[in-house]
Amino acid sequence: MFIDLHTHSAHSDGTDAPARLMEAAAVAGLEVVGLADHDTNTGWAEASAAVGRTGVALVRAAEITASWKGSSVHVLSYLHDPDEPRLARLMADNRNLRPRRARAMVAALSRDYPITWEDVMAHAGDPKTVGRPHMADALVTAGVFPHRDDAFAGVLAADGPYYVHLAAPEPLEVVRAIRAAGGVPVIAHPFISSRGGIDDDAIAELARAGLFALEADHRDHTAGQRARARRLAADLGLAVTGSSDYHGTGKQNRLGDGVTAPDVLERIAAEGRLEVLWPG
Repeated sequence: MFIDLHTHSAHSDGTDAPARLMEAAAVAGLEVVGLADHDTNTGWAEASAAVGRTGVALVRAAEITASWKGSSVHVLSYLHDPDEPRLARLMADNRNLRPRRARAMVAALSRDYPITWEDVMAHAGDPKTVGRPHMADALVTAGVFPHRDDAFAGVLAADGPYYVHLAAPEPLEVVRAIRAAGGVPVIAHPFISSRGGIDDDAIAELARAGLFALEADHRDHTAGQRARARRLAADLGLAVTGSSDYHGTGKQNRLGDGVTAPDVLERIAAEGRLEVLWPG
């Protein structure tokens, strides 16, 4: 079974509408796809409606922003109850933080590069989901960089002069909130340098709090980082996942770049409060 559990739609920083994402997953030969937009569940309904037509099963998810020692850490939440108050409030708080942080970054960038807030919003649409990918798109449109990835490797890097820290909750709070909502928490791309990463001791603490897995197979992980994730997961009794982190045309990641084993999906389905939506 060909399973990709980490993708994004235009409801956050992807470029495909949820239904179009499901169609693209079918073309790519996926049998199961996870829609994990940033801090929102709003794409679920449209993606769910496309399951029968595309023949691709859907795992409803979200990628929740956390902050650890000044670094951005992303926690994937699979099959959670979207109406559980604690997690819903945490995700809403994150969405409310995004516009203030984004305005500060754009103000700094616009002093040196030919972009404005309006340029960024032309790509983002919703200010509550605006982020660095949309700034990268504005820079690409302005001709400063050829691709989003080049902007992230340069002026938008987490250690760069324009970066503004997002005052998100700590990963431990996020993992506990996900479990309270019946979700299954997985640390996304835990070691990629562009986000600063999280250390092994902190991951061990998250494992004790209910962390399910580490996303080991990711385009931005080196071979050494993938091996490190597997070793640490084995030591802590965690599962491992693999995913594309697909964003449509926004990134070079392609559907199916990383995949998750069927038995791991079975465990996620057994622990989650919601069901996997299967066609037929």
